[in-house]
Amino acid sequence: MSMSEARYEGLRLEHQLCFPLYACSRMVIKKYRPFLDAINLTYTQYITMMVLWEEDCISVRDLGNRLFLDSGTLTPLLKSLEAKGFLRRYRSQEDERVLLVQLTEEGLALREAAADVPAQIAGCIALSPEEAQALYGILYKLLLGSDTTDE
Repeated sequence: MSMSEARYEGLRLEHQLCFPLYACSRMVIKKYRPFLDAINLTYTQYITMMVLWEEDCISVRDLGNRLFLDSGTLTPLLKSLEAKGFLRRYRSQEDERVLLVQLTEEGLALREAAADVPAQIAGCIALSPEEAQALYGILYKLLLGSDTTDE
């Protein structure tokens, strides 16, 4: 390999950690589609609902932090879920600058319809439970170790 070729070796796709992460993310989200179509949610709506099923009432800021989403992405997402009747948004009585999100009865009921999705997805992904747990740990190490404010 010549000196000029060596200079560009780092630009080879096979040397990019970001590429398999990107491609796997797209593949896994695609596997979710039929299961989420059945309950009228996109993947991003689904992960938003997952947080709400855990916390029921949360500020938009805290929700965005949990999901690693900025307000420009989160606002239309919440409007869409509100239009479907799954949540409501309202100002905090203690501090009207704080916008809160809370499940509706329909949003809480949707949890039952979504309960089988994780098992359905696990059946579509060729990893052992141990491999999945190890990968989860590595990915969260990357997520939490990076500066997410530079998006």
